[in-house]
Amino acid sequence: MRMSAPRIALTGLFTLMALNSAWADDVQVAVAANFTAPIQAIAKDFEKDTGHKLVAAFGATGQFYAQIKNGAPFEVFLAADDTTPAKLESEGATVKGSRFTYAIGTLALWSAKPGYVDAKGEVLKKNEFQHLSIANPKAAPYGLAATQVLDKLKLTEATKAKIVEGQNITQAFQFVSTGNAELGFVALSQIYQDGKVTNGSAWIVPAELHDPIRQDAVILEKGKDNPAAKALVDYLKGPKAAAVIKSYGYEL
Repeated sequence: MRMSAPRIALTGLFTLMALNSAWADDVQVAVAANFTAPIQAIAKDFEKDTGHKLVAAFGATGQFYAQIKNGAPFEVFLAADDTTPAKLESEGATVKGSRFTYAIGTLALWSAKPGYVDAKGEVLKKNEFQHLSIANPKAAPYGLAATQVLDKLKLTEATKAKIVEGQNITQAFQFVSTGNAELGFVALSQIYQDGKVTNGSAWIVPAELHDPIRQDAVILEKGKDNPAAKALVDYLKGPKAAAVIKSYGYEL
């Protein structure tokens, strides 16, 4: 019996879908907490465009380093710095030549209260607040950058007793958003979308007040034979991902 044109087309479509499903893989990704919102947006397009699925875990870069060294099943690492991926590379724990900078982060001083933080960060120098939230500087690069800002402004001693420390930048953000701290140093990406701060008030910290927050990605040893790992790294270098990354206030 002769098959009609529509049925031929549908049969071909189902065959193509089956092939795409057969070729699709999951990729386990360790993602620095500051990059949570961008990677969630990118993941949708990545799956739609490649068929591969991104399975992400979020946390502090230093904590991920320890987990990776202890055998965690991550295949790609999106760090909040460039030194941790470089260290893993020197230790033979990555795919050679896969490391690259996917974003340059921006630090912000933020309060959930509108008008509380002025555009020049003078609220920090006035030191009239009770609590200042930062991420753990030993594990989170944004926390380290925050301590560098305080040092540069000669406010380290004056604010020492007021510091509330989160395990990572997400927890530092939560301390401020819940009102447990009047203000805190967060990643701009947590409060910024499409060219503006989305809630509260903020001072975008000038880059010269801290070391550059160069965020590197790398394929880990466990991902060397997974096509989805390479596909993700390639996708992060493409125009669609770049547009999303920039929309959250990162530089490329």
